[in-house]
Amino acid sequence: MEDTFQLTAAILAFAAVIGFVATRLRQPLIVAFIAVGIAVGPAALGWVQDAEPLELLAEIGIAVLLFLVGLKLDLHLIRTTGPVALVTGLGQVAFTSIVGFGIALALGMDPTAALYVAVALTFSSTIIIVKLLSDKREIEELHGRIALGFLIVQDIVVVLVMIALSVFGADTGQSLSGEIITLLLSATGFLVAFVVMVKWVLPWILHRVAGSQELLLVFAVAWAVAVAAVSEWLGFSTEVGAFLAGFALASTPFREAIGASLTPLRDFLLLFFFIELGAGLDFSTIGGQIPAAILLSAFVLIGNPVIVLVIMGIMGYRKRVGFLAGLTVAQISEFSLIFVALGLQLGHIGDETVGLVTLVGVVTIGLSTYLILYSHPIYDRLEPLLSVFERSEPTKGDDSDEATHPDVIVYGYGRFGRNLAKGLHDAGQRVLVVDWDPVAATTDQPEDGLDIVFGDAEDPRYAESLPLHHVSGVVSTIPSLQTSRSIVSALRSHGYTGPLALTAHDDVGAELLGRLDAQLVLQPFSDATQHGVEQLLGAFDRDGLSER
Repeated sequence: MEDTFQLTAAILAFAAVIGFVATRLRQPLIVAFIAVGIAVGPAALGWVQDAEPLELLAEIGIAVLLFLVGLKLDLHLIRTTGPVALVTGLGQVAFTSIVGFGIALALGMDPTAALYVAVALTFSSTIIIVKLLSDKREIEELHGRIALGFLIVQDIVVVLVMIALSVFGADTGQSLSGEIITLLLSATGFLVAFVVMVKWVLPWILHRVAGSQELLLVFAVAWAVAVAAVSEWLGFSTEVGAFLAGFALASTPFREAIGASLTPLRDFLLLFFFIELGAGLDFSTIGGQIPAAILLSAFVLIGNPVIVLVIMGIMGYRKRVGFLAGLTVAQISEFSLIFVALGLQLGHIGDETVGLVTLVGVVTIGLSTYLILYSHPIYDRLEPLLSVFERSEPTKGDDSDEATHPDVIVYGYGRFGRNLAKGLHDAGQRVLVVDWDPVAATTDQPEDGLDIVFGDAEDPRYAESLPLHHVSGVVSTIPSLQTSRSIVSALRSHGYTGPLALTAHDDVGAELLGRLDAQLVLQPFSDATQHGVEQLLGAFDRDGLSER
């Protein structure tokens, strides 16, 4: 097909059909979409002879994905998981490179090809792992944060390896030390400009665009893609730039609203990444590589998780955290394919080496997807055998590592909501306030001692970002019947079954709200605020949910 629009339409229709079949068979969509890419690529139907028509959408999807990951982090998480991420990331890269090099030599490869294969096996797919952990809502759990940390370490190693490969493999006119110095100077300038934007420019812009949900969404995507583009221009990957763009907004009260709005866009655009990945796989040189690919795939699927388990066990982490984090490196990355393709272009390796790494990529990406999706049942079966990876008295990875969650969520920060939230706070409850007013979200919380986030109560996706499984109750102080219905629908669809209080201005409204499965309906015009606080505390206490 020559027409790009028709080609895209045909690929989307085909992906929809295969995706439907996969969901009916309870198979991961990632595997299904990679299979779609293989089917429409040169290896099968031949619709896509090169992946260029899909590349732009795929790159934007990657930028949005890593932007959302950075959006969920803050300095506290970096301080707590930074050391283990650095040690585990570097340890896994060193172990996989050394052992993989030995296996490749034992398979009869020459030293250069063996070195390329060994290095290719060290890279894990940040994009696939983050997508799977996000779908399982585990990206903010301890093992998810640690996994994200050592994936970032791997990305930095990728940049350095690619620089070294370019210098030694081609006449760039600059030494390796010169390349590294240039890279460091670029990084310094980039970070200085980045800090200036974060400290003085972004708060001013966000305060003015947050009044429109559409404008906030456009600004977030523009910011993510722009920082990713600058990062790539300076010699870093787009992933690093997009991640930093999200991290810049992680400490703002707007992050949850932005995250909720971008999630559907992320899922749609990543479809093109997985299809592009499948379409770019070259099976023409596989030939007799299957036995070697099986051996190397087994090494990646088993050896990488084991080394992570060992390192984290030595550092005092519990076996469960180490096992769940370790499974995330049980595959090779799309960068592995780019890496060996560059080696082929430079004349360092032949087609057979590229075919071998391609086959290992297909096997490990497919199988590791299942390992991550079913990580908890797998752990339950293997748990008795994993004690060898845990200290007799582990010091990390228990419930104390998890963040403190609110007791009550209050929608609305108007006059009634403000007094109600303050009353609950004064009564010893940890209160999280959700409001669509950017002024309240950015200026009131320091003096009130409340945690206030910017969010749209009528957005059904926003409830996913709230800690609903940890709170004692949810209160809406917004008297709109339509808004109340949206809140109830969103909460129930995301599994919240706890106490719920709604607000009405009159008896008719109170009667209608009573049909929405609310335990309590507040009427601020007829009840004093303090009386409402007492009612709430009593209602939550009766359900036995306010005691900690």
